[in-house]
Amino acid sequence: MRRNNIIRAFSVVCCGVMLIGFCYDQHEESAVSSAASSTAGISSVISVDVDADSEAYALLTSESDVVATGTGDGTVYGYTNIGIVQVDGNLNIRKEASENGEIVGKIKNGGAVEVLDTADNWVHITSGEVEGYVSADYLVTGDTAVELANQLVAYVATATGDGLRIRKEPSTDSEIIINVSTGEKLDVVEELGDWVKVSIDGDEGYVSAEYVTCDWELEDAMTLEEVNFGAGVSGTRASLCSFAIQFVGNPYVWGGTSLTKGADCSGFVLSVFANYGIYLPHSSRAQANCGTKISASEAQPGDLFFYGSGSISHVAIYIGNGQIVHASNKRTGIKISSAYYRNPLKVVRILN
Repeated sequence: MRRNNIIRAFSVVCCGVMLIGFCYDQHEESAVSSAASSTAGISSVISVDVDADSEAYALLTSESDVVATGTGDGTVYGYTNIGIVQVDGNLNIRKEASENGEIVGKIKNGGAVEVLDTADNWVHITSGEVEGYVSADYLVTGDTAVELANQLVAYVATATGDGLRIRKEPSTDSEIIINVSTGEKLDVVEELGDWVKVSIDGDEGYVSAEYVTCDWELEDAMTLEEVNFGAGVSGTRASLCSFAIQFVGNPYVWGGTSLTKGADCSGFVLSVFANYGIYLPHSSRAQANCGTKISASEAQPGDLFFYGSGSISHVAIYIGNGQIVHASNKRTGIKISSAYYRNPLKVVRILN
């Protein structure tokens, strides 16, 4: 009898353990199913169950389609109600909800906005430093916008101090190949603990992780101040700069010379100057041997700035106010930057 009682007691304990384990497994299965269902339909790339807020999730998505599950505060890449611009070229942002409204900024195709309100086919938005109205015809929102954002987002390192040194190797003893200014955004190639491998205009190097912040970002709007080139210059120089600026937002294509379908840095310069009857070679190094060498302090809108890591590999058109317009890289396309976003190696005057 005593032996039977022991067996019964042991059986009860085993059943209890199995029941607890079953309940625990069911709880875990429910949690995983819930997490999986929250991302279902957004991407088919991720097929393993991982906490969307974990570092493992970021690593899994870093080499595939990024899944916008938010940052824990209900936003998608920093946007609460995201909209993505779909337009050929650039979309005007106006002060009032009218086609006659004053233009206060521009945003390129694929740029992201925060949608504040919609009325009568006009959308009240903010993007970067710009607030205004855009036509609803050129903006997608909701799930479609999130899907597009996943395709367009880029992982970038933003310089947090002036004179950020990009080195040839991940060491403070390594050669400095470029200095960049505060706020300059660099494409992240790889994070290596205390160092970040970055790409800038096709050149690669390493920056100290202490002096950059890395995050997923979408392109935002430009203010008119960012696209103005200043006053007090010749009509030809002003015309050339205005002509070049209108192609901001168009694609970068290596070997290309099309201002609309895609150009590389020297192809962009070549085509802009060709519009004014000035024919330049299709090479940044060759273009650097044209015209007259001047100092950066003497530069006027229409002069050419040349950059590179030791030798010239990139060219841009100076547009005044310390800014250049250039075909930068595949991610950003034709864009406006500070003329000193990296150290210019040479400045050349083509226009008299």
